[in-house]
Amino acid sequence: MRLAEAFRVALDALRANRLRSLLTMLGVIIGVGAVVVLVAIGSGAKQEVEAQVEGLGSNIIFVLPGSVEFGSAPSISRLQLEDVEYLGRVIGNPEAVATTVSSGETVSVGSIEVFSTIAGTNENIPNVFTRPVARGEYLTSTDVDTRRRVAVLGSGVSDDLFGDIEPLGRQITIAGVRFRVIGVFEEVGSAFGVSRDGEIHIPVTTAQQLFGVDRIDALAVKAPTIDDVDPLRRELLDALAEKYPDEEFSAVTQSQILGTLGDILGLLTLVLAAIAAISLLVGGVGVSNIMLVSVRERTREIGLRKALGARRRDITVQFLIEAVLLTTVGGVIGMAIGIGVSLLADAFSPLPAVIAWWSPVLAFTVSVAVGVFFGVIPARRAGKLEPVEALRSE
Repeated sequence: MRLAEAFRVALDALRANRLRSLLTMLGVIIGVGAVVVLVAIGSGAKQEVEAQVEGLGSNIIFVLPGSVEFGSAPSISRLQLEDVEYLGRVIGNPEAVATTVSSGETVSVGSIEVFSTIAGTNENIPNVFTRPVARGEYLTSTDVDTRRRVAVLGSGVSDDLFGDIEPLGRQITIAGVRFRVIGVFEEVGSAFGVSRDGEIHIPVTTAQQLFGVDRIDALAVKAPTIDDVDPLRRELLDALAEKYPDEEFSAVTQSQILGTLGDILGLLTLVLAAIAAISLLVGGVGVSNIMLVSVRERTREIGLRKALGARRRDITVQFLIEAVLLTTVGGVIGMAIGIGVSLLADAFSPLPAVIAWWSPVLAFTVSVAVGVFFGVIPARRAGKLEPVEALRSE
C-alpha cells in the first residue's frame, strides 16, 4: 500500500468517528496549549523583571550590610551617613554615591490619609538612578545639610493626596510632621511588585530624625562604564573592610541581580512547562487506548485487507498514521489556542506574556512524538493479526 493511500484510509477512519477523534485529541490540545501559555507567562515574567532592574539605571552597584543571599535574613546596618562622603572620596566622584533609609509611614492631607514608603535620600539620587522629576525640583545638598522638611512625591501618592490639585508648594503631614512639596516624579510603575509611584523622598538627615535612627540602609554607586563595574565593586568592598574590619558587606551589581533572578525564573518556567507536559503524557495514553479500541473494533476489516494482499507493514503504517494524525491535529489546535490565550493574557490581564518561539515548536514536536510513541503498540498489534482469525472475529 502506498503511503498516500494509507494516509487517505487513516483520514477516512478518523472522519468516521469524529466525536471520538475530537475527544481523543482533547488531552493533546490541552497539553500543548498549557505548555505554550505557561512558558509565555514565565518568559514574560523574566523579561518584566529584567526591564525593571535595567529601568533603575545602568552600571549601578548596591552596597548592603551583611551577606546578600536570597532567603537570608536582613542584616542590621552599620553604615553611616559619613560613609557617603567616604566612598565618594574613594572612587573620586562624590556625586556618584546615593543613599537611602526607608520606612513605611502614614501620610495625610486634611482628612485624606495614605500609607506610603518614605525614603530618606541625598541629592545624588538623580545622578545614580533613572528617576526624572515631572514637576518642580529634586532635593538639594542644602536640603540635606539643613534637614529641611521638604518632599518629592511619586505620581501615584500625589494623585491619591491631591487629585487634580497642583501639589507643588502645598503641605503634607508625614508621621505627624509637616512637609512642603517641592516636586513630583514622573510615573515609572512598579519594581518587583512594589509601586515606585507610591514613594515619597525626603532629605536623608530629616528622615533619620523622623525615624529616630542614625544609620542608613544602603548605598548605591554608579560606575562610569560597564567595564568599571567589577573593579569599582572590589574597591568599594576593600574600602569598607578597611573602615569596618569586623563587619561584612556586599556589593551587588545589576548583572548579578539579573543573573540570579534569570536563573530562578528560568527554572520556574521549566517547572511550569514540565507540569503542563504531563497533560501531553495523559493525552498520549488516551491516544494509545483509543487506538487499541479501534483495532479491536476493526478486526474484520484488518483481516479482509490482509486477505486481499495487504502486508503486515501496510496495516501497521495505517494505524500509526491514524495515531500521529490525532496528535498532529491536536498539536496544531493546541498551539493556536496557546498563542491566542497568551496574547489575550498579555493584553487584558496584569500577567506579562511573551511567546518564546521555541515553546510552540517544542510542544508541537513533542505532540507528534507522543503520537508515534503511543501509536506503535496498537499499530503493531493490528499488523500482527492473522487474516483467518481476524475474519472469524465477531
